[in-house]
Amino acid sequence: MIVFTPMSTPLLHTTRLTLRPYAPTDIPALVRLAGAPEVASTTLRIPHPYTEENAQQFLATCQEDAATGSITRFAISLRDPAEFCGGIGLRLEEGQPHRAELGYWLGVPYWRKGYATEAAQAMIDYGFDTLNLHRIYASYYPENVASGGVLRKIGMRHEGMMRGHILKWDQIHDLECYGMLKSDRSGKT
Repeated sequence: MIVFTPMSTPLLHTTRLTLRPYAPTDIPALVRLAGAPEVASTTLRIPHPYTEENAQQFLATCQEDAATGSITRFAISLRDPAEFCGGIGLRLEEGQPHRAELGYWLGVPYWRKGYATEAAQAMIDYGFDTLNLHRIYASYYPENVASGGVLRKIGMRHEGMMRGHILKWDQIHDLECYGMLKSDRSGKT
């Protein structure tokens, strides 16, 4: 039986990134980066415009969710120089602590540098190795080709498309669905 125990957000380090808890000092960069229409248009949950109030509410929600263990969210920062560049997290399904949804975003200046793949791989490792998840899944709009590339690079498998599934900005969008099981990881137990 898998039991999820709430815990505080740890620090995770990759070659070029640190995944860490969000901090109040992230608010100006969070507003600027998440507030870009190019970012909000490719994500399921980031509103536009994105205000300082949105950022403050988001940080408060991060603290609440960390306390309950329902969502583990990390700020993505470059290691050198230490610079906030996006966010990533795992959302556990209520009543189903063996599986979680992976979500991530990066500010436009950090696109096409491999940061999303690096951060997503760290979250996959964290989810399976630390949280003892059985399944991690993710979805994206078909227009967001780069996100599909990230999911394939970290070993997720295409599981189908949900047609006309999301309403965002008065438009209906399909969702491409990807997932992986702990047993799918090559070379990992």
